[in-house]
Amino acid sequence: MVRTPLTPWERQRGERLGALLREARGGRSMVEVAAAAGVSAETLRKIETGRAPTPAFFTVAALAAVLDLPLDDLAAACARGGDEGEHALSA
Repeated sequence: MVRTPLTPWERQRGERLGALLREARGGRSMVEVAAAAGVSAETLRKIETGRAPTPAFFTVAALAAVLDLPLDDLAAACARGGDEGEHALSA
């Protein structure tokens, strides 16, 4: 199966997701958060850096739960363009 290349907007959305998760993680280590969510630290690193711009739903849901981020708020912040979504979450 051939995967359709991501659009620039989809890549930017993935970068916003990564930035929001990194910001919510705060001072906690990547290893600690990843382990609590049941994902590898490398998976979290790829999401946070935008190298995995379309992570699986259950991966995002697990990370959001560990970081106490409501999925609705996270999805809305990622759907917006620009930087205004980065500080709109109450984590």
